[in-house]
Amino acid sequence: MRILHILDHSLPLHSGYAFRTDSILRAQRAAGWQTLQLTSPKQGVGPARQEEIDGFRYLRTPAARSPLDAWTAFNALGVMRALRRRIEQVIREEKPDLLHAHSPVLNALPAIGAGRRHGLPVLYEMRANWEDAAVDHGTAKAGGLRYKISRALETRALRRADAVTTICDGLRRDIVARGVAADKVTVIPNAVDLSRFDDRTRHEERLAVEGLDGARPLLGFIGSFYGYEGLDVLIEAMAALAARLPTARLLLVGGGPADAKLKDLVAARGLADKVVFTGRVPHDQVERYYELFDLLVYPRHSIRLTEMVTPLKPLEAMAKRQVVLASDVGGHRELIRHGENGFLFPPGDAEALAALVLELQSAPDRLAEVAAAGRRFVEQERTWERSVSRYGPVYRALLDSRSRRP
Repeated sequence: MRILHILDHSLPLHSGYAFRTDSILRAQRAAGWQTLQLTSPKQGVGPARQEEIDGFRYLRTPAARSPLDAWTAFNALGVMRALRRRIEQVIREEKPDLLHAHSPVLNALPAIGAGRRHGLPVLYEMRANWEDAAVDHGTAKAGGLRYKISRALETRALRRADAVTTICDGLRRDIVARGVAADKVTVIPNAVDLSRFDDRTRHEERLAVEGLDGARPLLGFIGSFYGYEGLDVLIEAMAALAARLPTARLLLVGGGPADAKLKDLVAARGLADKVVFTGRVPHDQVERYYELFDLLVYPRHSIRLTEMVTPLKPLEAMAKRQVVLASDVGGHRELIRHGENGFLFPPGDAEALAALVLELQSAPDRLAEVAAAGRRFVEQERTWERSVSRYGPVYRALLDSRSRRP
């Protein structure tokens, strides 16, 4: 089985999207499947047509430039035209058995068109509602023209693809609500590489982070600083804890668009000695940061995006046998059973979060039980080997349908 993965971008760029792709590819190779990797012009590379990264050959799509690229709509059309031509070239040269297009829709529509022309089945993997993410990022208005166009194109791609996969039940429900048959949609959830996130491994030398001496407890967040992550709520909870738990500290690992606003909020609340920002850290060091914390907090706001989409970072924390506190939004409820493998608190409620931290400080045995249950959840349900195995029946059904075509 020879699978052509069509991607927005990939390594060496660092993003959750690129890391999920890398994990999928490694698990598919381990299962004995042949993979090809093609990125869109949005990879931002030069004229090179391919690149070798960690034993994987990535085929690239040079951007087609025109004077109209300054206009977003025309640039999107240019991306799709360039990618469609490149997909067809790769089909002729590499002869894949099926096409696996990953979000966004700018990849799906060219793949579907090329697949139809060459008689290849197309799987579309929808990883997020990109129009909803654009609303949070401020590049689109909910219900605005750009939002409606993006959603309509997404729906068209979902309906025309031969099969659809997605990352969680929330997105699956949204896809079915668009008129896509339920038996056409398979959930391939985010997962963890347990060889990398080993709960038994502790580095002999803990990372030294200035400003954390005597921290008890140490709260933390690891990830990208977007508005919807709710880090403002976490900082407000630290303000509420300052008098009641003066030794508590907060370590924020990462960076992103909300960075400056968060630092301004820390200064405004007089928390400069309580909150430490690391800035972005090398990807290969992230696993070591998990070892520092007493509690990992994921305080996402309740918006359409977070109610539907499950994050990856809480799973990594669970794999490292860390206790996870998360806001009670739909994406988190797919991962966390309150009081069993983690804890939930009302979204946007800093006082409730602070009260939960105080409650847990007097229950060390309970924390150990919850941490162990989180690790078991990952081991039993959220390894990449287990998740990627779900592609098998989908791929085989697509290939069977291809062989039956006249």
